[in-house]
Amino acid sequence: HVQLVESGGGLVQTGGSLRLSCAASGLPFKTYTMAWFRQAPGKERELVAAQTWIRDNIYNTDYADSVKGRFTISRDNAKTTLYLEIPTLKPEDTAVYYCAAAGRAPARVPGDYESWGQGTQVTVSS
Repeated sequence: HVQLVESGGGLVQTGGSLRLSCAASGLPFKTYTMAWFRQAPGKERELVAAQTWIRDNIYNTDYADSVKGRFTISRDNAKTTLYLEIPTLKPEDTAVYYCAAAGRAPARVPGDYESWGQGTQVTVSS
């Protein structure tokens, strides 16, 4: 039984920072494609960042153009935890952020992912 549990969201001011975490269990975490999606009110769920296993401890990482250079996805395989570092938040980053897992690669759209967390709310005030 796969479980993904996000934490770390909250209300922050523009320019503030957050670190989202996703504790995973019930899956071969090291070799799974892991990703962060977000969904703002009235908008479709969009891929923010994804990590795909290549071999050993080498991963390919992809970012949405809107967050490239600003967000950082990482994982700790020993803790089976995925992270998303957001050092400089903007109001347009306001959304529910979801952790997702896929046993395939590449995985670029929500339909490619078979497991989802419950989401964590990020609200950025201007």
